[in-house]
Amino acid sequence: MSDTRFKGAGTTPAPRSVHQQTLALAAMMFAVAMTFIDQTIVSIAAPDIVRELDLSASGMQWVINAYLLALAAFFAVGGRLADLYGPRRIVVIGVLVFVVSSVMCGCVPKGEAAQGWLIGFRAVQGAGAALLFPAALAVVVAVFPAERRGRALALFFGLSGALTAVGPLLGGWLTAAWTWRAVFWVNVPVAVVALVLTAMAHIADRRRAGTLDIVGAALMAAGMGLSVLGFQQAYSWGWDSPATWLCIVGGLAILALFVRYERGVRHPLIDLRVFRDRGFTVDAAVLF
Repeated sequence: MSDTRFKGAGTTPAPRSVHQQTLALAAMMFAVAMTFIDQTIVSIAAPDIVRELDLSASGMQWVINAYLLALAAFFAVGGRLADLYGPRRIVVIGVLVFVVSSVMCGCVPKGEAAQGWLIGFRAVQGAGAALLFPAALAVVVAVFPAERRGRALALFFGLSGALTAVGPLLGGWLTAAWTWRAVFWVNVPVAVVALVLTAMAHIADRRRAGTLDIVGAALMAAGMGLSVLGFQQAYSWGWDSPATWLCIVGGLAILALFVRYERGVRHPLIDLRVFRDRGFTVDAAVLF
């Protein structure tokens, strides 16, 4: 995770009214709602997708996994880009990337290209979510004063997280009442609401000095990608498979190299000093 969580308050000036703060919170919640729902909604539509597009079982698994793999690989990069270019701007870009790729997933043609099409645009969806979520969190931290920030974050995480449970219900209803393609198209009205509320909240961006650590970003993406791939594929490959452990151990080794490299970088992708905060370190361990 980027140091956005700790620096966010200095990234964006707080809106002048409670009304603007409420609009900003609502905008960020609508924005991240898409990312939470998409973690579960596609699984419900999987049988219909496989039947209509004639996908293989492994191909459908990759349609689901490609999203989570890209999200894990590029999450830290999204946080750093929010630091450098302003969280509101990255939220808008993330929403646009996410919703356009969602539409493209829903427009997948039948035939031999269907499997590659879906997997590719699901990965783009995950990259959009990786831009969107850390930037949205930074906005929430930034626009609320310290005395109201805890309540705002609790609401942000509580309601956004609850939407994960909505995914299966919504996916089942859309698939039965209309078409499985609607599980992707449903993101369009949510994205429109998020963008309108973001504009209404008048969230001002303040860029942070520094540069993007390209080498660190590559190491992080490779390390996280390999590790998550190993855990994802353990069900298919088996826990006794050399490929499973090659991915997991190889990914962890790359992440160890990333930590060592980051200590000598002037503008690191992740400021490792945040782990000196005991609360943050415990929180990260629990989330892991």
